[in-house]
Parts: sequence; structure tokens; C-alpha cells
Amino acid sequence: MTTFKRRDFVALGVPATLGTAGSALAAAHEPETHLLPDADGFPNSRLPALVYRAALPNSGDLATSFEQLFESNGWTGSWRNGLYRTHHYHSTAHEVLGVYRGQVSVRLGGPAGPLVELRAGDVAILPAGVAHKNESQSDDFAVVGAYPRGTSADLQYGKPGERPSTDANIAKVPLPKRDPVVGAPGALLRLWR
Repeated sequence: MTTFKRRDFVALGVPATLGTAGSALAAAHEPETHLLPDADGFPNSRLPALVYRAALPNSGDLATSFEQLFESNGWTGSWRNGLYRTHHYHSTAHEVLGVYRGQVSVRLGGPAGPLVELRAGDVAILPAGVAHKNESQSDDFAVVGAYPRGTSADLQYGKPGERPSTDANIAKVPLPKRDPVVGAPGALLRLWR
């Protein structure tokens, strides 16, 4: 496992004068919150989706930086790819997405949900059950995804018959031990109670 050290965050542009890397990022970033109620066959969540703007500076090997940051905070199983262009959700894991190239418009919560614009350096943290869909993207868009250690994601599409078993799955997904961006304590631990 790769652990970020203070010098790593200095190299990423986080001020060295703010103590530990986690507290430096926490001081610099307070996430947007999106509370998404049950809608259109999608369970969504009582926990808000979180969006950190410019979580990491858009420079260097941003994909590797996101992978290392997420892993250092206990979010593993990372992958690099795009984002599905159909509404879907995960009933067995929370998900973190770090945009490392380009930009994407993500619809949260189902067809009537808000449209969130994400750019390189931004991070979205989606609680289990929250629907998301790539509505449009730049030609160069790419994202790193990961899940809290010990979990893995299924794919659900809001189709008849998925529930109530997916609701039972979501109820069993444990809260993460650390915020994937700022560690502990972080906004996730404060906002996801």
C-alpha cells in the first residue's frame, strides 16, 4: 500500500504549513453536498453525495495521484475508465470517482436529478444506492474509481424486481472508516452519520 507523506502533498501544491496532509486538504476543501431521495426506481440514499472541487491540482500524473490518495485512505480496488452512459447504482459499495482528464456532466439520482459538472482534479463520492449517469463528456474524459476496503460494487439499473433485495444490500453497507480525499477526520465522516 502506498502512503502519502507530507512531502507528497507539498509536491501536489498543498501548503506544507498546514501540518498533516489530511488536515491540509480538509482546511482547503469543503465538499458540495447533494441529498438525493428515492426516485424513479432508484433508492438513492439518506447520505449525501459529496463533490470535492479541485481536490488535487490538475498537473502531473493525476490518475496515479488519485489512486495513491484513495488507497492511502482505505479506498481500494481502483480502476481507470470512463463512466457509464446509463443510469445505474451500486447496492453493495460506496464509490469514489476522481476525474483525472477532461470533464463530464453527471446526472445524479435518476432522470430528474441534478446535473453535476466535474473537471480534472474533482472528486465525487457516491453513497451506495445513488444513481449516476454520464450525460456528456469531453473527448479526453477519464476517471479513477475505487471502493472502501473490503467492499466491491455490483451494477443495478433501477429495473423492476431489483428492489427490495438491493435495499437490503444498501442497509448492510458499512460506513467508510476514512474520507477518501482528506482521510480522518474528514467531511465524509462528519456528513455521513
